Amino acid sequence: MVSLLAIAAVLAAAEGILSRRNTLHALERRADDASIPRVQVITPTPGPDRRSLTLPGELNAWFEAPIYAQVSGYVKNWYKDYGATVKQGELLATIDAPTVDAQYATAKANLSVAQARSKLADVTSKRWSALQGTQAVSQQEVDVQVANAEAQKAQVEAAGHEVTRYAALESFKNVVAPFDGVVTSRLTDIGDYVNAAGGDVGSRGTASELFAVSDIHKMRVFVSVPQDYAGILRPGLTAMLSLPQDPEHAFNAAFLTTANAVNPQTRTVVTELTVDNPNRELWPGSYVTVKFSVPGDPNILVLPEQALLFRAQGMQVALLDDQNRVHMKNVTLGLNLGTTVQVLGGVTKTDRVINNPSLGLLEGERVKVVTPVHGYAPAPEKSQPARSAAGIVEPSASGTAPEDDVRK
Repeated sequence: MVSLLAIAAVLAAAEGILSRRNTLHALERRADDASIPRVQVITPTPGPDRRSLTLPGELNAWFEAPIYAQVSGYVKNWYKDYGATVKQGELLATIDAPTVDAQYATAKANLSVAQARSKLADVTSKRWSALQGTQAVSQQEVDVQVANAEAQKAQVEAAGHEVTRYAALESFKNVVAPFDGVVTSRLTDIGDYVNAAGGDVGSRGTASELFAVSDIHKMRVFVSVPQDYAGILRPGLTAMLSLPQDPEHAFNAAFLTTANAVNPQTRTVVTELTVDNPNRELWPGSYVTVKFSVPGDPNILVLPEQALLFRAQGMQVALLDDQNRVHMKNVTLGLNLGTTVQVLGGVTKTDRVINNPSLGLLEGERVKVVTPVHGYAPAPEKSQPARSAAGIVEPSASGTAPEDDVRK
C-alpha cells in the first residue's frame, strides 16, 4: 500500500513537472513569435493613365478699370449704380468744376487778346516792310517789326493750345465708361468733393476712385501651379473650374499664358487661364477650384507615400526576400500624385514592399507577413487611410488596426 502511494506521488510530481515544462515551452514559442515584427506587403503598381491636379484659383475680369475724376470739383449727379450694364462712352456721373470753368473762360479771353495783338503786329510789319529801302526807316527797325509779328503769331498758337487744354478738362466733367461692361463699384455720391487724378494742375490732395467698370464677357483665371507640374503648362492645356457654392457646375477653361518664372517664396508658377462667361455666372474676385487633367505615364511605377522611409542613406523602401527578411533599398522618386508617388528607380513590379514600415526595422531582420484588416490598409490605387500628425496611419471607419501592427 505504501509503495502504491509512493508511486502515485512520483507520477503526480512528474506530471506537474512535465506540464510546467510544456507551458514554459509554449510561452517561449509565443514570446519568440511575438518578437517578430508583423508587416503588410504590397507591390509597386503602374502609374495612372491620367493624373489630376486640383488647385485654388482666382477670377479676374477680362478688363477692369478704376475710374477717377480728371477735374477737381463736386459731384453734381451720378447715373449708374452697382451692377449696371454700360456701353463705351455712356455717362456715369457729372462734376461741377467752377474753377475749370473760370480757367477755360480766361484761356479763351487770352486767345482773343493774342489774336488782336497778332493782327496789329502783322499790319505794322507790313507797313514797315513797305518803307524798306527808303530814308524813312532803317533795316534794323524793319527786322524788329517783322520778328514781332512772328512772335505774336506764336503767342496766338500757344493761347490756342491752352484753350484746347481747358476744353478737354471741360469735357472731363462728364465721367464716362471706357468700354462695354458692368459697374462693379461706385465710391462717390452727390455733393462729394473729388480731386483730379493728374488732370487739373490746380488740384491738391489725393485722387479717389469714383467707379470701377469691368468687362466680364470673358474671365481670366490666375492659378499658382507647383514647380513640379510646370511641365504641363503649355498651349492646349485645359482645366475644369467650379465654384464653392455650386461644385456640380463645371466651366471649361483654356491655357492662355504663364509667367515663365518660379516664385522663390512659394516655388509656384503663376499661370493664366481664360473662361467664357456669356451668362455672367462668374464674378470677378471669386475663389474657384481649378482641376487639371493631364496624361500620365503607366510605365512609371507608383507606391503609396506610407511605404517610404527617409533615412540618413536617403529615401528608401523596405523589401522582403523569399525568407521574409528585410532589405533596405534606395529609390529615386518622381512626382507626388497625392496619396501615391512615382518611383523612377530602385524597385520592380515583382518586388515585395513593406507597406507602412516601422522606423525600427533593420537590414536582414526577419518579419512575419500578415493580412491587413479590410478597410484599414487598402490597395495603393484606392484611397489611402488618413495619417495623423505623427505620421501614423489612423484606423478607418470600416475597420480597426490589427493588434500586432508594427506602427503600434
